[in-house]
Amino acid sequence: MYTLTVDDRELVVTMMLNILKALDPDGVHLGAANPEDALCIAQNSPIDVAFLDVEMPGNINGLKLGKLLRARYPKLNIVIITGHSEYALHAFELDASGYLLKPLTQEAVAHQLSVLRFHRDSLKSQSIRVRCFGTFEVFSNGTPLDFSYSKSKELLACLVDRNGVLCSNDTLIGCLWPDEPVNQQTKSRLRKYVKDLKDTFAAVGAADVIRQQERVGVGLDVSRIDCDYYRYLQGDPIAVHQFNGRYMTQYEFAEETRAELNSMRSKSQEQ
Repeated sequence: MYTLTVDDRELVVTMMLNILKALDPDGVHLGAANPEDALCIAQNSPIDVAFLDVEMPGNINGLKLGKLLRARYPKLNIVIITGHSEYALHAFELDASGYLLKPLTQEAVAHQLSVLRFHRDSLKSQSIRVRCFGTFEVFSNGTPLDFSYSKSKELLACLVDRNGVLCSNDTLIGCLWPDEPVNQQTKSRLRKYVKDLKDTFAAVGAADVIRQQERVGVGLDVSRIDCDYYRYLQGDPIAVHQFNGRYMTQYEFAEETRAELNSMRSKSQEQ
């Protein structure tokens, strides 16, 4: 089980994490002391249950955070954490599984886990996650993928940037080696990195992520990956909130998309 606990008091977060680890030692239990960090976690990790404090300082309280997380995970189990019984009514606003009154106890947390609205096997989360905002990174079940060559990772970034379009050898060589010609040498290098890319995904049970058609090109099955860039284009509120103007900052070929995203961001802020 993947859980996320958010409370502006770090002592409460630590207590919840200890309780959850005792109840579910094989699970992944993450915590955050503010909504901004929680949204970052939600970008890169699946979440089955979110334990949210209602009253938190800043522009995003527990209710707004819950709505943002629910937009990202429609079948997310939300459990409200509060020190006041009257705030339990907020649980109904979020269609929450329940609420916990402070001080927290292991028995109360165990009960909430036993009456979750959505069972974990009904939650759908892609095992391959791609982060484009900031530096480019790829995760399989929350762990960064280990490529044999840095150019393999750059090749994947180029394919992600093309948003599922099958790319020819000429296009990919121009992306990876913009100052070199298309010849047998660069084609041979490209084949090596495509093979490494396919082998890397096959090793984590996701070989079908890479699409390749002879004499046409190489691309991605975008339905098999969870990507912040793609979710931004779809209007996902968490992705929109997280984008701060930085996109694949380590790659020059991403400058055009970066400019387009910043233009979209500026127009939305003007509205």
